[in-house]
Amino acid sequence: MGPLVVMGVSGSGKSTVGAALAQRLRVPFEDADDLHPSANIAKMSRGEALTDEDRYPWLELVGDWLAVHEDGGVMSCSALRRKYRDQLRSHVPGLRFLLLEGTQEVIARRQASRPGHFMPASLLTSQFATLEPLAPDEDGIVVDVDQSVDQIVQGYVEALHAESG
Repeated sequence: MGPLVVMGVSGSGKSTVGAALAQRLRVPFEDADDLHPSANIAKMSRGEALTDEDRYPWLELVGDWLAVHEDGGVMSCSALRRKYRDQLRSHVPGLRFLLLEGTQEVIARRQASRPGHFMPASLLTSQFATLEPLAPDEDGIVVDVDQSVDQIVQGYVEALHAESG
């Protein structure tokens, strides 16, 4: 099967879907947010946006984890830009992506229902502006997040089985 990156904007359900999918596929799960170096965490805690230079060593850690789990693993990671996905693919050629897609209104509604979590509308808007959808040459599928986690997981599993046919 190989490793999979569950990607999307903040609030799309990457961690929840990724963990559920890993459990269903019986493979390890990791949340890329847990791999941030302390300098990145400190910067984000001050409300400062990360630069590409800040993200590079973090994405290297994410790529290393994916390479170690080349036989199967699920990583939740925003991977909003093509260059970030290319960096991850440099560790695992043929890396697969599952893009959790939804309208800004649906994502904002999901965000509002998360206990103890608040994201300003401006930050969500900037995430949507940054998101570069999967290109035709990128191995991945897009799933609408406006459904249950079980439906999303089942949809991915069915697509996987259809491909391996």
